Amino acid sequence: MEDESKFGTDRDLPPGPINWNLLDAPAAAIEWRDLDMFVTWLKNTFGLPPAIVPPFWHRHDELIWELSALHTHFLACYDDAASPSAPVLWMREFADCRQRLREWVATCGTRLDRDRPTRQTTWPGEPVGEVAGEAEISDRAADFTKFVHEDVSRRSRAEEIARHQLLA
Repeated sequence: MEDESKFGTDRDLPPGPINWNLLDAPAAAIEWRDLDMFVTWLKNTFGLPPAIVPPFWHRHDELIWELSALHTHFLACYDDAASPSAPVLWMREFADCRQRLREWVATCGTRLDRDRPTRQTTWPGEPVGEVAGEAEISDRAADFTKFVHEDVSRRSRAEEIARHQLLA
C-alpha cells in the first residue's frame, strides 16, 4: 500500500499552488495521483459524507480546484519549515472549505450513487450546450483511473500539436 501520509511530499520542490489549466501531461498524472490520495485520506480521516466529498469529485472542476487548494494548503501548513501554529490555521481553513464544498456539491448535483455533469448557465448569445443525464456510480476507482488516463492523453495530444506547430 502506498504511504498515504505523504500526499506529494516526495517532491524536490516545496509545495505550491497547482494551476490545473497549465499542467503538462506528466505533471498532471502526478498531481492527479497525489490529489486522489489526499482526498481519500481526507474523507476517511474526517469521516466526510458525500455531501462534502462525493465519489465523483474528480468530474467537477469546482470540486477539483477547491480540493486542490486545500491539499496545497495542507502541504504548506504541515511542511517541516512551517510555523508550529500552521496546523491550527489549516484546520480553520478546512472548516471554511467544508462549507464551500457543501455549496459546490449542492450546486453540481453529484451524490453518493449518481453523478451528472455540473449544469452550466448559458448567457444570452452563447450556444446552448448539450445537457447530459445522470450516471450511476458503480466503481469510483475505475472511473477515476479512466478519467485521469483521458485527461493525461488529452494533454499529451495538445502538447504534440503545439510541438508540430512550432516546428512548422
